[in-house]
Amino acid sequence: MHKPHERRATDVESAVVVERVYDHPTDGNGLRLFVDRLWPRGLRKDAFHFDDWARDLAPSTELRHWYSHDVAAFSEFRERYVSELDSPPGRKALARIRDLAHGRPIVLLTATKDVTHSHAEVLAEYLRGQR
Repeated sequence: MHKPHERRATDVESAVVVERVYDHPTDGNGLRLFVDRLWPRGLRKDAFHFDDWARDLAPSTELRHWYSHDVAAFSEFRERYVSELDSPPGRKALARIRDLAHGRPIVLLTATKDVTHSHAEVLAEYLRGQR
């Protein structure tokens, strides 16, 4: 049996999760990262708990405008966003997050309504693949 503070190999899949900023925070001691480029309208900065605002991991303004949450374009959006994450600035931002996490679980926070078709979900999949 493992100790509570140790993660088993099967825990890696759940080590990165996505939550909406409007949802109640989950229990746990993971790193809570707000990953949207813009602050959500009408939400005070003390309205939810986050450890870091990682706006440098959000899609570029150009990509965000191009996608405009059009689900039909999600596959192409995913490819373009992963290319941004694979770029030198993207790799630098990802390295900073890995350093901040120190192996702890990561909670990606976003204000988007459709989390399944969001950059946060693509980022979560990307991070899970790198762990």
